[in-house]
Amino acid sequence: MTFYVENETEETFAEGEVSFSVEDTVEKVANAVLEMEGCPYEVQLNVLLTDNDGIHAYNKEYRNIDRETDVLSFPNLDFAAPGDFAIPEDREADYFDPDTGELILGDIIISVDRVREQAESYGHSRKREFAFLVAHSMLHLCGYDHMEPEEAEVMEAKQEQVLASLGITRD
Repeated sequence: MTFYVENETEETFAEGEVSFSVEDTVEKVANAVLEMEGCPYEVQLNVLLTDNDGIHAYNKEYRNIDRETDVLSFPNLDFAAPGDFAIPEDREADYFDPDTGELILGDIIISVDRVREQAESYGHSRKREFAFLVAHSMLHLCGYDHMEPEEAEVMEAKQEQVLASLGITRD
């Protein structure tokens, strides 16, 4: 997997003496989701860290929603069904990087302000909140949604399964 992380903020996710590597967390969580979903390809993934003002601007520009949020997901693939990585031959040029042969999965934008706020609000670590948002967004990039209660149930179970498999708990 090739992933790119860009940080528009100065946030390092230090919590007192405890900090975590954004890159390591992205890699572990993304790989766990892709393995769980049986993705047969090497993938490319872009992750942008921004603040509440930044994510508000992206949400307004790309989704026409004039408010901040915690995470935005921009899938590159059109899934026939969630987790179905069957790529139509006529779409291969749209989905794969011609130089590397990797599947271009999509983009994730995370508000570091919301990571900090939500971790405090839910009473768990920033690493856990960040990992949760990466898992959530990765599932969106794999074709999942949570608009209907049944869809939300599936996504929630998968998110918890991934985090539990990595030992990232609410502690």
